[in-house]
Amino acid sequence: MATLVVKSPDGTERRVALSRRITSVGRDPENDVPVADAALPATALHIHFDGRDWDAAAHDGTAMTVNGRSRGAWRLGPGDRIRVGGTELLFDPAPQAAPAAPGGPAPVVDVRVAREALVRFSERLLGATDLPRLLDELLDALVEVTQADKGFLILLQDAEMTVRSARNVARETIEGAVGRVSDTIVRRVVETGKALVVADALHDAEWSGSTSVVNLRLCSVMCAPLKQKGEVFGVIYLGNDNVVSLFDQRSLDLLTVFAAQASLLVQNGLLLDSLRRENVALREAVTTRRYGDLVGSGASMREVFRRIEKVASTDISVLITGETGTGKEVVAREIHRRSARHAGPFVAVNCGAIPEALLESELFGHVKGAFTGAVASRLGRFQAAAGGTLFLDEVGEMPPGLQVKILRALQERSVTRVGESRPEPVDLRVVAATNKVLEQEIERGTFREDLYYRLNVVSIRLPPLRERGDDVGVIARYFLQQYAREFASRARGFTPGALVALKKYAWPGNVRELENRVKKAVVLADRSLVSAEDLDLSPEVLEPTAPLAEATREFQRRYVNEVLERNGGNRTKTAKDLGVDPRTVFRHLERMEASQRGEPPPEQETP
Repeated sequence: MATLVVKSPDGTERRVALSRRITSVGRDPENDVPVADAALPATALHIHFDGRDWDAAAHDGTAMTVNGRSRGAWRLGPGDRIRVGGTELLFDPAPQAAPAAPGGPAPVVDVRVAREALVRFSERLLGATDLPRLLDELLDALVEVTQADKGFLILLQDAEMTVRSARNVARETIEGAVGRVSDTIVRRVVETGKALVVADALHDAEWSGSTSVVNLRLCSVMCAPLKQKGEVFGVIYLGNDNVVSLFDQRSLDLLTVFAAQASLLVQNGLLLDSLRRENVALREAVTTRRYGDLVGSGASMREVFRRIEKVASTDISVLITGETGTGKEVVAREIHRRSARHAGPFVAVNCGAIPEALLESELFGHVKGAFTGAVASRLGRFQAAAGGTLFLDEVGEMPPGLQVKILRALQERSVTRVGESRPEPVDLRVVAATNKVLEQEIERGTFREDLYYRLNVVSIRLPPLRERGDDVGVIARYFLQQYAREFASRARGFTPGALVALKKYAWPGNVRELENRVKKAVVLADRSLVSAEDLDLSPEVLEPTAPLAEATREFQRRYVNEVLERNGGNRTKTAKDLGVDPRTVFRHLERMEASQRGEPPPEQETP
């Protein structure tokens, strides 16, 4: 390898290996060869190797002499002495690494320098925060140690070659990179999965017939595959168009080592790049798919948003239905927030969480001495919600005796406190919610039909999370952002495996379960990306893929229920809308009732 003997003004002397294609010399410590010489400018000269010859060029008019004569630029030979300022540089081409003449022996790769370059490359990768920079760093290191004058990293995407990075000896990006590569050579490496060296492509009998080789007038080419699990997903392509026989087996061995490391690094980089883009898309989706505190963009959620928009400005009663944990209270709050009563209170009552003996007092209030323990008069939730909205959650759990009093309060818009006979007028709006099918409760005699129609002026059905498709990932991202800020967590996104698991899991607890799992994962996260394991979504808890016939039956069951609900339980109209015989709808309801009683269903018939 060529070297410079550097003699500084203070008399010190050192030998520097010229391992780069372009070597800068000057006072600035950022130079490849920094020299403590006050007479030198920041950068005094460059020494350039073009694959065949070494040239010295003064930088920005610096006074330079070669062998005692003033020169602006000079092709260096053995023993040439360069002087700039008070510094002298002695050039030694090092015979064992002299540039090869056309047809002559190839330069020998210095393994020590190559190993050092590999270490430097790995160190630089620690600071590479994005995929393009990672790929550029890889090629810069390879071009430096192999004495190529250009390098390309090519990835296969949908069976097409895409140049992801193209670099020259000056560490610059090559424009029009696709036209600088022999697709014939690349295809050979992709098809065989083996690296190859071409010593003199233009005069090689095997390659000289290739149009790309002839058009590009290629000399030395070296190409190695990038693999994952034995499959080629890209190649590293190096070339020099000035020197033939530049690359030998040692060069190919070096490229193979780089390619093995690069395969893993590039795969990780591609994965992280894809993950960043996916998380950016999720962040954007959280913003664009939000409707107040509700998140979603599927057809079912758009229908929910449309209904909220329609009913919010009115004072009519609304019944929200859906499984436990689907966010019924969030919908009720959104209706209140968008109504003319938004400045008034929003009062929520869980009818299933209050003992029956206390529920009447809780809702309507009581006067002092009305019962044991009534040491003072107290307003109920109806009075507390005056001017605003009263939300009756789990209204299907309300005892029959209290249903009569609720009905009267809604009809007369007044309530009577326990222990008092005089009614008090109340001005409020009632929004109710239930996870039960109230039509079935009416048939069983556990829920009053007149109260049902008083509450259910307009119904809004919230779909379960398992039916909401891509919304699951968007909602999970929403919770992750929220709790990462609240708990100062390092969690910033989800791994690809976690996103797949989020979609595959059935979510019996719906949005509430998703929120709790994400919150726990954020609190306990040790990494920036939350995994499926962090969410406790191991393979054994994920729903197995259902057979097509079973999935079809499940879809039909849900669809018939949805049309029934849309038609207010009218079976004849439902059958007409579905285009089936009314007996099919009756049998569907019989199967549902049998299932609820724990009995085997009647024989299945497809609608």
